[in-house]
Amino acid sequence: MVERLLAEGNLCDADLKRLLETAEYDGALFERADEVRRQYYGTDVYIRGLIELTNYCRNDCYYCGIRRSNRHAKRYRLTKEEILSCCEAGYSLGYRTFVLQGGEDGYYTDERMCGIVSEIRRRYADCAITLSLGERSFESYQRLYDSGADRYLLRHETANEQHYRSLHPQEMSLWNRKQCLWNLKEIGYQVGSGFMVGSPGQTTENLIEDLRFLQELQPAMIGIGPFIPHKDTPFGRKTQGSLASTLRLVAVLRLMFPRALIPATTALGTIHPQGRELGLKAGANVVMPNLSPADVRTLYELYNNKLCTGEEAAECRGYLEKRVHTAGYRIVTGRGDAVDFVGKT
Repeated sequence: MVERLLAEGNLCDADLKRLLETAEYDGALFERADEVRRQYYGTDVYIRGLIELTNYCRNDCYYCGIRRSNRHAKRYRLTKEEILSCCEAGYSLGYRTFVLQGGEDGYYTDERMCGIVSEIRRRYADCAITLSLGERSFESYQRLYDSGADRYLLRHETANEQHYRSLHPQEMSLWNRKQCLWNLKEIGYQVGSGFMVGSPGQTTENLIEDLRFLQELQPAMIGIGPFIPHKDTPFGRKTQGSLASTLRLVAVLRLMFPRALIPATTALGTIHPQGRELGLKAGANVVMPNLSPADVRTLYELYNNKLCTGEEAAECRGYLEKRVHTAGYRIVTGRGDAVDFVGKT
């Protein structure tokens, strides 16, 4: 079955269901996924400097710790000067991609964000600028792209309408989420999408829908991670997603999207001490240490016990390199673009 996943057309839904639900295939699956990632990326693991610029958010997603209804969250916003200071520190440490991530915060207007992006581009011409700021208009995405942004991360979280409705308030729309992704692709971004694994109410059929949607979208980047509850949300007592299921899906994604950039996410490291290394062995090839100012890192809490200090900190690159090397890979500098990515012409 694993061999057939590499064949033209991939697996039918029934075979995908068996693969996702059966542990007996894991050994062969992970081995094949690692072979494929080495074919396209060798042992290279790209590092991204993550800057979490705001934990204000207009949305009220039931699973997210920075949802607007969480009155226990201590809110913050980074200034332009603070963001540029993070980039300066990251550049000196060897980071050549900066990921600016935040809640959907109206404070960061197009004017403000374009000013930030254009200044980063001016100072660090050899770096990639990735944004993850949620849903915005086509015109907003275009302005940010024209200001110098290269990539945009926007996880769709679930491609199934009924499941989407169970995770989000009524004012949010799966159609709009998907449309944003198509808009980003049209503009020319390297687009990243992805989903939670094990979110409340999720079925294997939902996961297969996610895979099929990604086949339509053909993103340059795919980020997945286990659902982890946050105590101050409606899902605070729900069961977290499993390590095994997440690793299995990382491997399937590597086989289905051999050229994609796939991170070993912070969430994987949160639920297991070797979660990141296991993700790399299952086919991931990106890690994203935290470059945010030390005094706000614990405040960007999307879920319980999120890693943000220690070896998760961007300053501890040396420790990260050792762990990645022990897993059989190597940290590399450079932008780390997706293989064969071609933007809008």
